[in-house]
Amino acid sequence: MNIEQIYTGCLAQGAYYITSNGEAVIIDPLREINPYLERAEKDGVKIKYIFETHFHADFVSGHVDLAKATGASIVYGPTAVPEFDAIIATDNQEFKVGDITFKVLHTPGHTMESTCYLLKDASGKDVALFSGDTLFLGDVGRPDLAQKAAHMTQEELAGLLYDSLYNKIMPLADDVTVYPAHGAGSACGKNMMKETVDTLGNQKKMNYALNQPTKGAFVVAVTDGLLPPPGYFGMNVAMNKKGYDSFESVLNQGLTAIKPAEFEAVADSTGSLILDTRDNGDFAKGFVPQSINIGLNGDFAPWVGALIIDVKQPILLVVDKGREEETVTRLSRVGFDNILGYLEGSFDAWKAAGFEVDTVNRITPTEFEAKVKIGEDKVVDVRKESEYAAEHIDEAYNKPLAYINEWIKDVNPSEHFFMHCAGGYRSMMAASILQARGYRNFTEVEGGFSAISKTTSLPKTDYVCQSKMMTV
Repeated sequence: MNIEQIYTGCLAQGAYYITSNGEAVIIDPLREINPYLERAEKDGVKIKYIFETHFHADFVSGHVDLAKATGASIVYGPTAVPEFDAIIATDNQEFKVGDITFKVLHTPGHTMESTCYLLKDASGKDVALFSGDTLFLGDVGRPDLAQKAAHMTQEELAGLLYDSLYNKIMPLADDVTVYPAHGAGSACGKNMMKETVDTLGNQKKMNYALNQPTKGAFVVAVTDGLLPPPGYFGMNVAMNKKGYDSFESVLNQGLTAIKPAEFEAVADSTGSLILDTRDNGDFAKGFVPQSINIGLNGDFAPWVGALIIDVKQPILLVVDKGREEETVTRLSRVGFDNILGYLEGSFDAWKAAGFEVDTVNRITPTEFEAKVKIGEDKVVDVRKESEYAAEHIDEAYNKPLAYINEWIKDVNPSEHFFMHCAGGYRSMMAASILQARGYRNFTEVEGGFSAISKTTSLPKTDYVCQSKMMTV
């Protein structure tokens, strides 16, 4: 028996490849399936089942393509209603794979169909729990995502989650290894550990959700402090439930090279969003007008989902040469399939052809210190609320990037402001969105709060002024 966690950092997502005696199972596979096919061929095993823990909201699973390519059966837990062929397992149903057995544990709460898979070795001993989004390390799945589909409140779903955890999972032995679907950084929870594997015994000791004195206390604890889910989540659920275009067809379309002379015309005729995935420093120096910058060297796919939202939006790419396939692949993982192609030769070719170029007004922290008058000039901090609360520049306003589609309408275009994030990645995203919508009354600070703290003596505070967080 072999268990392998295939962890994708930018999504904070764990897929699993388990083999036993010539057979294999894939749990919660990513969109691109070739790595699984190549691994199975190398190991000389047949993929027998594709276990899905639920209809994922934060990424598009590769279950449909993988089933077509291998003949493996897709398995969901009770109450799932997919629009393609699948086995809908009953609670406690068992599936044999080589010399091992997987037992279905229906654990509703995160979603109604949420299911964990308990692995038993050849002797029948419980060895591992593939817990999906039911149990994370340090946290549990958020109970607010399935409210509409379940016709329940988040409190009612949290109550179901309590029953699932305390009646189905807590009684398992302490030495069972927990393999969750996500780790720190995922929007599917709020308090996950950076580790991606742990024992159930340790989780029983340190996971706040597993140490609540009552069901009521559990409901309060897991629903407290939940941020609004990213807007693309519902569309990813629909794709996972209904099916989708093959990854190969998405990739082939996305790898269409478009010459600079044609690029703008294609954008205009299709209503495409121009997505520039270069590093923020390169983007600031020059870009195709109206482009949105979301750098590939960062939490690329989640930010695309959070800021663009509509997975059907036509997209044209400006990417560093040689990274075209990586970009299309990472977009497809979160359901952005309508990629019409990329700028051939990247931005250098556009500039060399003599087409119009835009820039962002970016200054260094030293220049910022020389220019800003604290208490008089407006400073906008686009970091998360928790980062701002920990420490921020005196008198700065907190306007998190995740909510830019809401707060941008309150920006006064006639009043100048300085803007920064932690390191320049998020503030350049905000700058590109502002300029694409006609706002140019700002100056972005290179290197963000980290560089400001290291190279300037500007006054800082950890006092959170609620009015500064909510109004500009």
